[in-house]
Amino acid sequence: MEELVTKISEVLWSPPLIIFCVLVGLYFSVRSGFLQIRHVKDMVPLLVVGKSSDAGVSSFQALALALSGRIGVGNISGTATAIAFGGPGAVFWMWLITFLGAATAFVESTLAQIYKEKQDGEYRGGPAYYIEKGLGLKWFAIIMAIAITIAMAVLMPGVQSNSIAVAIDNAFHINKLWVGIVIIVILALIIFGGVKRIVNVAQYVVPFMAGAYVLVAIIVVIMNFSQIPAVFGLIFSSAFGADSLFGGIIGSAIAWGVKRGIYANEAGQGTGAHPAAAAEVSHPAKQGLVQAFSIYLDVFLICTATAFMILFTGMYNTIDEKSGEYIVQNIEGVEEGPGYTQAAIETIMPGFGSGFVAVALLFFAFTTIMAYYYIAETNVAYLLKGKSSKIASVVLKIVFLAAVFYGTVKEAALAWTLGDIGLGIMVWLNLIACVLLAKPAFIALRDYEKQKKQGLDPTFNSTELGIKNADFWADGYKHPEKKKDHVS
Repeated sequence: MEELVTKISEVLWSPPLIIFCVLVGLYFSVRSGFLQIRHVKDMVPLLVVGKSSDAGVSSFQALALALSGRIGVGNISGTATAIAFGGPGAVFWMWLITFLGAATAFVESTLAQIYKEKQDGEYRGGPAYYIEKGLGLKWFAIIMAIAITIAMAVLMPGVQSNSIAVAIDNAFHINKLWVGIVIIVILALIIFGGVKRIVNVAQYVVPFMAGAYVLVAIIVVIMNFSQIPAVFGLIFSSAFGADSLFGGIIGSAIAWGVKRGIYANEAGQGTGAHPAAAAEVSHPAKQGLVQAFSIYLDVFLICTATAFMILFTGMYNTIDEKSGEYIVQNIEGVEEGPGYTQAAIETIMPGFGSGFVAVALLFFAFTTIMAYYYIAETNVAYLLKGKSSKIASVVLKIVFLAAVFYGTVKEAALAWTLGDIGLGIMVWLNLIACVLLAKPAFIALRDYEKQKKQGLDPTFNSTELGIKNADFWADGYKHPEKKKDHVS
């Protein structure tokens, strides 16, 4: 079983996918005039503009839900694992794929808004929707929806729950079985409460925990202030094979940096497109820019915080994958993953690191699991469009909770490999779709820019712009009849 899933993962994550991800991000960046630089000034205000409605959530709530999916174990365990097998240079490649991925996130999220629809009283959208409406390929859309449902409901939740269990076991020595039971009980209370409950939990938990995590990282860096030049020098030199220790694993640095970068920022997966479609906005490009900025927050803040804590304190090992031998062994008896971060914080705040990282992982991973359920539910809704989905919804919840529990008690290696398979399938399918369907996203971007230059608050009319099958926007943006105030 483990040998089979490992081989499948290796095929999916072979060099062609890594090259494809980089080229797509570069292509979208160039074609958009590097919007990820030009429109940063617009991104921040757009985070808090707009209100939720009966059918949709606010831009901030959509951001929080997207960040719930993006900020997870990839930011703590994934970053540590990238350093363990790719060396410090992997951090640079995580940064690069995130910078390019911002353009990819814009495209997929804008497409999700353009082709969204109102279903069962709520806005729904994502890769399956824009593939069917934009490309006219129903069969491709169905395959995409099935792939995302399997990935989100079966293959990927275990990565998050397993990391929670490992971190809590390291910090508090609580059996994985009991951790799994507690997780699924709390999770059941939330997901049976519907999308609004998921969003409400995410919009308060994510900003609080992210802020606390970054604050601790800043303290660690300040306490090791003299190491700043050395650490940055190490990251850049080992990224390009110039460092004497890590020069022989430049291929691993690129591969692990890109893979874990994509895992963390989710650009290109299509996952961020689902909450993007749920937002109540007057122009699709607005939410596209919000989601582009969300991956900056995800990687440049949280992943970088993890990397800095580990590298500034030297609490990591790096292993040559080919030989299995240590290139660097600074700590003994610590498994690759959250243990590195726990050890790093312990050097500055003894007795605090293990517990803090365990709690951080609990919140980050738990909100990610919630986001996974929302995405899986959206794709089940797509597959059963126009049909009664109550039974399917209950079945999905049961399967999802079972997958979360299974991942909690299984070995970390198997959980990560299954997650990589789910992620690899989604990235391949979604990036192909985005490349084929990118034109409407760039039409929307130019329309947004044109209206901004005229001093207008941009609104969208798909008919005037010649975009077909974007039914929601066919007669221009319509203000919802009822809006609800919220605190951003």
